Amino acid sequence: MTAMTPDVWLPFPAEEIEGLPDCFRYRLWDGEEAFPADPADCVFYVAPYMKSPEVTVRPLAAMAAVQVVQTLTAGIDHVLGGLGDLRPGVRLCNAAGVHTASTAELALALTLASLRGIPGMVRGQDREEWRSGFYDALADKSVLIIGYGSIGSAIEDRLVAFECGPVARVARTARTGPRGPVHALADLPGLLPSADVVILVTPLTETTRGLAGADFLGRMKDGALLVNVSRGPVVDTKSLLAEVESGRLRAALDVTDPEPLPAGHPLWHAPNVLITPHVGGSSSAFEPRAKRLLGRQLTRFAAGEPVEHLVLITE
Repeated sequence: MTAMTPDVWLPFPAEEIEGLPDCFRYRLWDGEEAFPADPADCVFYVAPYMKSPEVTVRPLAAMAAVQVVQTLTAGIDHVLGGLGDLRPGVRLCNAAGVHTASTAELALALTLASLRGIPGMVRGQDREEWRSGFYDALADKSVLIIGYGSIGSAIEDRLVAFECGPVARVARTARTGPRGPVHALADLPGLLPSADVVILVTPLTETTRGLAGADFLGRMKDGALLVNVSRGPVVDTKSLLAEVESGRLRAALDVTDPEPLPAGHPLWHAPNVLITPHVGGSSSAFEPRAKRLLGRQLTRFAAGEPVEHLVLITE
């Protein structure tokens, strides 16, 4: 292997990924302080998973030869701040599909746990209290999925077995999907009042930042459940607190704003709020799917073929 062999930076050991082409020199970097090699020699950069944006973008300014930046998340907001340091023509790809099963699974878990009162029962178990009663079921509930991409579709696939009521779907633009119409974001005011459960799985963009604000939440029906498995800033925290503290709405949140949620924040103890610490994609399903994606992407890249899941090209 010569000094001219281009580098690929991976957050996993190369020997753990099947099918990697042998025309690259693989460097292991998962966000450590020291870089594994000169960033200027890297042509394909796989961003570390679940690291801060500051860590993720740190090598980009020195990656003069990079051609592809690959995230291991469906969202790309954590790398956007470093794209201005890249030359024109660099391809940014996300990991669409890698987190589909895991995130859809958690969305259903949060929905079921909240409706059936599981958090209160766990607290009761800690206190040796028998908290019997009458709880909501998902059966017959109407569900609104906002962000109807691969994860939104997978959530609906899993809803079918629970005999829920009608499912409404919302994406950036209207279309017809395999299960029925997909509405545009502009249709939300007419859809929110009839939903018992609203599931947010939309990417964080300038359009969706603060989407679930006072007006959005105010249109939700009394007693409805808001489930957020997208990004924290899609929900306006102050407006949500006002609704849950009044007892009008319930919430199940895998993501928050701010995040991590600091000690003493009122969301921790707000009534009818279930919080998980951004673990939608962090399950045993992640690594096998991520490694298969990287094997495919690098094989295509080495062969000069178009890479998958292209989100944007730097200008």
